[in-house]
Amino acid sequence: MKGQGSLSARMQAVAGLVTEGSRVCDVGCDHGYVPIYLVCQGISPGVLAMDINKGPLLKAREHVAGAGLEEYITLRLSDGLAEYQQGEAKTLICAGMGGRLIQKILAEYPYKTADFKELILQPQSEVYLFRKFLKSMGYSIEREDMILEDGKFYPVIKAVPGRHFDQREDKADAQAVRDVEDYFGPKLLEDKHPVLLLYLEKEWKSSLKLKESLSKADNSLRAQQRLKEIEEKMDYIQRAAQICGCKLF
Repeated sequence: MKGQGSLSARMQAVAGLVTEGSRVCDVGCDHGYVPIYLVCQGISPGVLAMDINKGPLLKAREHVAGAGLEEYITLRLSDGLAEYQQGEAKTLICAGMGGRLIQKILAEYPYKTADFKELILQPQSEVYLFRKFLKSMGYSIEREDMILEDGKFYPVIKAVPGRHFDQREDKADAQAVRDVEDYFGPKLLEDKHPVLLLYLEKEWKSSLKLKESLSKADNSLRAQQRLKEIEEKMDYIQRAAQICGCKLF
């Protein structure tokens, strides 16, 4: 093989959660850098790289050919999983998209989504709702990573089929902990991930600043509701910090 492949830190985190030896389907492959990296590094024996747009797919084709990997990487125009055929891969990657778009891709063809043994996901928005969605689909989060790149935080989730059963006896406390886990990631909290700690600090400072601003604003119903939301979020941040054993102030 000619090329060895190189990735940004956030995309390397995605590739790093793929089970070695697994055939991969990368939905939204863009210019094909992740598929090339997976094959060059010997992580995957073959990748199906799909994208909804012709332009990025043409670029991906150039890059795959330049790396001499046409035998190992199949390129396909597809809207989500529309053109995926069951049995083609064991690992699904959806990265670099909004949480709602990834949710749509997973929910649109549930029988195709169920074909995969693992999902490697990098939602870039509404991560709290996305984690709740995964649980509603019958998935549990097996591993997580978080990258800080160019001033932005990128969570990466590895989900597998099967529900996680909570053994906590106090149901009210269990629900509160689940909410914190949905906000900040059960495995990130469990691992006391160093980038998560930076994220908590950033979120605490921005929430505190917003709270102070709202407290000085008008006493309208809308302002009161927003203040209540911020205070609830700050409570979650504090709980997360306690789980990680760190201090925010």
